[in-house]
Amino acid sequence: MTLMEITYELQSRLQPEQLRALGSFANTYGLRRFRVDEQTNRLSFEYDASRLKETEVEHVLREAKIPVLRRVEPVGTVSQT
Repeated sequence: MTLMEITYELQSRLQPEQLRALGSFANTYGLRRFRVDEQTNRLSFEYDASRLKETEVEHVLREAKIPVLRRVEPVGTVSQT
């Protein structure tokens, strides 16, 4: 298992039915924990990269009608050189 984290900017605040959709399909698709930051309007996911590609994560989110705009770097990320 190769765990990766990915963060997306959201087009709009998630509605209760969208949050339920996230909770219900998360483990099914190899998507693990998720966090919604309402202040920055971002959604972060941990996923199993040995099962899913980044493009598949985006596809699953869009199929669930999650208003994803684009991928962004998580706040507070430390880059290694």
